[in-house]
Amino acid sequence: MSRRMRLVAYLKTGPTANHGGGWRHPAARLDDIFNPERYEDVARLLEAARFDAAFFADTVGVPDIHKGAFDTYLGLGGQISYLEPLAVLPFMMRVTKHLGLGTTLSTTFYQPYHLARILGSMDLLSGGRMCWNIVTSATDFEARNFGSERLPPKEERYDQADEVVEACLALWHGWDADAMVMDKASGQFVNTSKVRYADYKGKYVSTKGPLGVPRSPQDHPVFMQAGSSPRGREFAARWAELIFSTPAFKDNSQAYYADIKQRVAKAGRDPENCAILPSLGVVVGETESIAKEKLDYLHSLLNPELQQASISNTVGLDLSKPLPDDDTSSARGIQGSLDRVVLKAKREGVSLQEAAKKPRSLMVGTPDSIADEMEDWFRDRACDGFVLWPTTSPGMFEDFCRMVVPVLQKRGLMQKEYAAATLRENLRR
Repeated sequence: MSRRMRLVAYLKTGPTANHGGGWRHPAARLDDIFNPERYEDVARLLEAARFDAAFFADTVGVPDIHKGAFDTYLGLGGQISYLEPLAVLPFMMRVTKHLGLGTTLSTTFYQPYHLARILGSMDLLSGGRMCWNIVTSATDFEARNFGSERLPPKEERYDQADEVVEACLALWHGWDADAMVMDKASGQFVNTSKVRYADYKGKYVSTKGPLGVPRSPQDHPVFMQAGSSPRGREFAARWAELIFSTPAFKDNSQAYYADIKQRVAKAGRDPENCAILPSLGVVVGETESIAKEKLDYLHSLLNPELQQASISNTVGLDLSKPLPDDDTSSARGIQGSLDRVVLKAKREGVSLQEAAKKPRSLMVGTPDSIADEMEDWFRDRACDGFVLWPTTSPGMFEDFCRMVVPVLQKRGLMQKEYAAATLRENLRR
């Protein structure tokens, strides 16, 4: 095939991802959440299966939108980062050679020099395998952890994000690739003619530089993003190399795919260098009936109130309260998550509150039938691959890598070997 499917794993520094019942499953590991070996094992597993990358989704705070408190979400096991992902990634980096590794960092809360320094360091140490999931943050409970009562308006957050990325690039590009000399005989360590100040000044951020971190083998980390609003899509068209989307249905994803690719081309970039990856969770069984039994059992572990709290916290709207005519005008959260639950409610003919209590849609079946559905989305230009999140951790990744990956590889849809040394080069092969 002229195209190949990209696969990226969605990780959390905790036992729960997008299915709130997953941590209760007998196969879910709970005793090693704070053990580096847990994350090393997952990294080895994903690299052996030839995933392109793995990244940590992250929110800098404990959600308290649902009922105005964190009790439901935290008490019942909602997905939370119990550890700072940047503390975990070096362990994963040490046990892999090819797997891309990413984290989520906000342009609203972190200054460009800090971002450029930490991401540049990890990109250099990994040999050019870092990925930055760029977010502007979406919820006020995060803002309160950084000295503000509310987030700035969305348009302003994206304007600031543009500046932050520009400033980071100015810092990273302040070093030529061959600036490090380290010649003992001559006594020259760095060719300073190949190091420059950033001298970036914008409306929201500024930085002098130069950065103290030399340029990495892939120039700078791969940019990942998840914009769904018009302004978010504009930002993605300018910067994103990977896009994490959360469509409710295939036709919804096809429309998003076509829109983003047009925007990328209009921005003067090659649309093929921007891979669109919808969120995907799977339940795989040796037979269809076994897979269905697994799904039913998994769903039986989910508390509907926790699911509703999860949606409340992502869309920035307390869905424990009645919403007259399902009015979402006061929502202040992630646009893609809001769009997904609103569309699901309309198509199923239920209220927004009821739709929010239902678990996320999953692909369920045998290895062949799941591969069939993934291939259908891929061939029909609903995606360029998928971001795979674990229903149970790490059991779902183990099942998928053992059962589904060989089918995808046999069909020529997924790589059998890594083609290049850096993440960016590999994504473009």
